Amino acid sequence: MSGTVAEIVLARPAKLNALDLPMLDALDGAVSALAAEPGVRVAILSGEGRGFCAGGDILAWGHMEPLGFAQGWVRRGHAIFDGLARLPVPLIALLDGHALGGGLELAACADFRVAEEHVKFGFPESSIGVVPGWSGTQRAARRFGIRIVRRMALGGEVLTAQEALGEGLADRLAPTGEGRQVALAWAQAIAARAPTATQAVKLLLNIAEGEEREGAAEALASAFVATTADRLEGVSSFREKRPPAFPGR
Repeated sequence: MSGTVAEIVLARPAKLNALDLPMLDALDGAVSALAAEPGVRVAILSGEGRGFCAGGDILAWGHMEPLGFAQGWVRRGHAIFDGLARLPVPLIALLDGHALGGGLELAACADFRVAEEHVKFGFPESSIGVVPGWSGTQRAARRFGIRIVRRMALGGEVLTAQEALGEGLADRLAPTGEGRQVALAWAQAIAARAPTATQAVKLLLNIAEGEEREGAAEALASAFVATTADRLEGVSSFREKRPPAFPGR
């Protein structure tokens, strides 16, 4: 973390940061810690070494029987990715390596994606007999559009970074090796904006997109109620063991 900008770094460079169960557990812990950190205004998701994320490690799930695969791998990953997408602060994914399969599903959790010019995007799962399991057919379809997800997941298309920019999968391009500077500059610009308004806007956009509904609406309502005299009187009366005397409007 540097001031108001935090970073989640996938650290399995020898495997191009492919996700296994320990990696998922570590990501879960990082997301929870970041969400609870009051000083953070924006976050960057990146990978260590020369890759962003090669997706789910086949050696981690290939041996699983069907129920264990569905529950211990797919649903577990879904829950963690949902938490990442619902971080209270804006999230920028720094794609300095290919975003394929689970790596693209991970990138889809971010609010913005900075891609270096050499990066490729795609959903190759059906070529090895599986389907996108971490919201590639759901969140990615909502965020990028069903048409382009069909082309990748059904048609096997792999997009260049320039094509991904045109289709809305990437928000900004950077020359190879310069993605970090672009992501950091963008993060700092976001961090300079009003933090409460920024978090409220993210919640509203999540509601509009279908990423969150009940939880986001209740969070916004609760934040408003917390500013009122009603809340102050209600808490005070509870502590003082007396009936509340709520003020008029």
